[in-house]
Parts: sequence; structure tokens; C-alpha cells
Amino acid sequence: MPAFPISRLLTPSVRFRIPKFPLITTLPFTTHSSADKYWTHMQKSGNNLEQTLGLVRVKLDSSCVEEVLYRSSIDRCQLGLRFFVWAELQSSYRHSTYMYSKACKLLKIDQNPQTLIDLMESYRVEKCLVSVKMFKVVLNLCREAKLASEALSLVRKMDEFNIRPDTVVYNVVIRLFSEKGDMNVAADLMREMDLFELYPDMITYIAMIKGFCSVGRLEEAFELFKVMKEKGLAPNFVVYSALLDGICRFGNVERALEVLRQMEKEGGHLSPNVITYTSVIQGFCQKGRQMEALAILDRMEDYGCVPNRVTVATLIKGLCEEGFLEEAYKLIDRVVASGGVSKGECYSSLVVCLLKVNRVEDAERHFRKMLASGMKPDGLSSSIMLKELCSQGRVLDGFLLYDEIEKMDLYVSIDSDIYSILLAGLCERNHSVEVASLRRLMVKRGIQLKDPL
Repeated sequence: MPAFPISRLLTPSVRFRIPKFPLITTLPFTTHSSADKYWTHMQKSGNNLEQTLGLVRVKLDSSCVEEVLYRSSIDRCQLGLRFFVWAELQSSYRHSTYMYSKACKLLKIDQNPQTLIDLMESYRVEKCLVSVKMFKVVLNLCREAKLASEALSLVRKMDEFNIRPDTVVYNVVIRLFSEKGDMNVAADLMREMDLFELYPDMITYIAMIKGFCSVGRLEEAFELFKVMKEKGLAPNFVVYSALLDGICRFGNVERALEVLRQMEKEGGHLSPNVITYTSVIQGFCQKGRQMEALAILDRMEDYGCVPNRVTVATLIKGLCEEGFLEEAYKLIDRVVASGGVSKGECYSSLVVCLLKVNRVEDAERHFRKMLASGMKPDGLSSSIMLKELCSQGRVLDGFLLYDEIEKMDLYVSIDSDIYSILLAGLCERNHSVEVASLRRLMVKRGIQLKDPL
């Protein structure tokens, strides 16, 4: 078909009509925007950028800040950082968490962490008046970009400005090193707080306890747990959860039961929830103590906490790995009767677990049983089941099973690579009718066609 200009589709009156309003192109920065005025003054300023910014009498808001950061991100990152710090000091404005994230992204802080050190150096060279709050703004950028070493370097530079770090400053750096797993540095920083007569608060203890638990240093975590209670700080749910998670991964489950028992006793905001109980159940299953894990389920339900799909999947996995299939079936009947998890979700988990322990026949039997009874398998169990059939050379069986799912209008989300595996297998075996049918289904589903060969 010959190409023709789109103007031929328009009537003459529309084609040549001159609008009665001015044509305006929307740009990131309009001429009269607040950001434009700040940016103009910033470029003209010498060594007194902050003083220059203070002379600009326009509204400062998040949109303005973002626009200025965008402009400075091209080749004036230091200028953008100075503006960002100055903006946070204004009484009428505060950076949101989103804005810290946006600043890190636009100014590429994680790729160029030295820019933060250079920023403080520029303040020193220009003999600017620097406050603790200014350091906190830069440290928050470190926290957002996960720059532990650079954050510590900034704390060490505070002395050059005759500034003492406070508890908030130490908390930022301790948290960064704790999340990084470098607990030796985090512990040194916590001890260093005493030199400035600073006292660790709840945030400090939470960061340290979570950090020790994450690297398996449970004795030190429990020692801090004991100290914080002696200091009059009541452990909250986050602290108990961190301890439980660490114990279940690295410690003994008996100790986990002690913590769980204490949470149940305290009650209220410390009451264990489904995540807490599931973590303990997982700990027992990992130790090969599935029957005791089932006992935790009893305890959980007695406490009035309903298991969710993750809880059930964890138990089914543990039972299947040890060959306790009858117990797994009883578990499914039990949780379905209680109404916490649907039968389809339970049997989907069962199929996945059976395939993982190489019980393919049992998995296929239960999968077909689900379809026969009208249950909807989930995308994971369907994808893994089809992939297993194809890996055994049963591509046609795989296609027929997929076709059965389609005809039931279950709208199961199957991994896109499964379609390619089926298509390739059918082509290799010259099942042309099935290939054509599968291609039609893929087009219907919007699955991108790939070369089966």
C-alpha cells in the first residue's frame, strides 16, 4: 500500500485551522518556574552558594527540588548536592524518603560515592558554617545508597568542623555496617558512643541485634538483649522476631521455643504472628524434626493464629522430604477444614514438593486429580509439572495436559519458557497439528513466539 501523508485524512477546515490559543510545549523546566530561578542564581554564585540561595524568594517544594537535581545531574553534581543539603535546612521544607531516593538516583551517588566526601571538603575549603544537621542530610544519602564506609568517613570528618556526632548519627552508621554484616565495626562504633557520653537507644539495639543474628553471632545478640532490658528498654516485636529468625537459622530450636514462649506470655503487641510461628516451624523442619514442627502448628492454632499458605507449604515440604506422605495428606485435610488455606493451594504445594523429591508419578497423579475435581493448580505447580513431563520426553503428554488446563478456563499463569519447551519438543517430533494449536494458544495469550529450533 503506497504511503501517504496523514494530512489527507483531515478535512481542509481541520488541516489549515490556526489555533486561537498559544501552542505550549511542556518542558521539564518552564521559564518562570521556581526551579529555573534557583538554577539561574546557582550558576552565577561564587563561593557563597548558600547565601545566594537564601536571596531567592520563590516557593521551595519537592517538584522544585527534583527539577534542580535533574539539571545539576548532567555535569554539576556538586552544585546539586549543595542545593539538596541547603533545601533540607529551610524551615518550610523537608525532604521525603522518596526525595532521598531520587537524589541518589539522579546524582548517581552509589556510583560516585566520593562526591559526598568532596562535598564536605568544599564546605571546609570555603570555610562554610557546617552543622550536625547538614551532616545528617549527607549521611541519609549514604543510608539510601548503602554506603557504610563513606558514612564512617563522614563521621570522622565531623571533628574538622568542631562538631560532635550524636546518637542519631551513630545509629545511621551502625545500621549500615550491621546490614552489611560487618559487626566488628558496628560493635566498635557502639562502644565509641561512650566516649561522647552518648547512650544507645532502641534503634541502636535493634540494628545491632538484627546484625548479630544475621551473621549467626547469637550469644552476642542475646547479651545485648539482656543489656537493653537492664537499661530499661523493653524489647519490641522487631527484636524478638530478629532473635527468633537468627536462632532458627543458626541456633538450636529449643532456644527458639523459649523465645516463642516468652512472646506468648507477654502478649499484646509482642504476640507472635503467623510469620513468627512459620519461622519456628521452618527451623524444626530444617533440623529434620517434622513431627515437632506439626506440634508447633497445634500450638499456633491454640493461640488463635491461623496458618497461611507459606506455613502449610513449609510443613508439606518438610514432610515430603522425609517421606511422611500420609502425614502430608492429613495436614492438607486439616488446614482445608479450618478454612485457612484452600485445597487448590495445598495440593499445588504438594505437587511442587513431590517433584522436588523425585516422586514424579505421585505428583502427576495428584495434579490430574486436581483438574478432575475442578481445583485450580497455581502457576508454579503447573509450570514445573509440564517441564518435568517434557524432560522425560513426554512432550505430547505435556501438551495434552496443558490443553486440558486451557479447556477448563482456569487462567493459570504458566512461565513463558514452558511454551518454548513444548513448542520445540512438538516440532522435533513432527506433531504439526499440536504445534499449530499451541501457536494459536500462545497468540491468544499474548505469549511472544520464539524460534522452537
